[in-house]
Amino acid sequence: MICTVTDPTGTPLNVRDRPNGKVINSLRNGRDVDILDIKSDNRGRPWARVAGYHNNRYRVWGWVIREFISCYES
Repeated sequence: MICTVTDPTGTPLNVRDRPNGKVINSLRNGRDVDILDIKSDNRGRPWARVAGYHNNRYRVWGWVIREFISCYES
């Protein structure tokens, strides 16, 4: 499965240290990501823990709102 950042606002998607936590990074639309985990925050919104390659190195980025990640069968 291929997953991609698809934030409809067109701005970089905030990456947080935990669901609804502190912003620690951002990802641009079109960035391919792997979803490692999904959890809900205290308001019931789903969050995805994402990772991927940057500069030929695989890294875990953090948590993003799940609705801004689109996944497709490859």
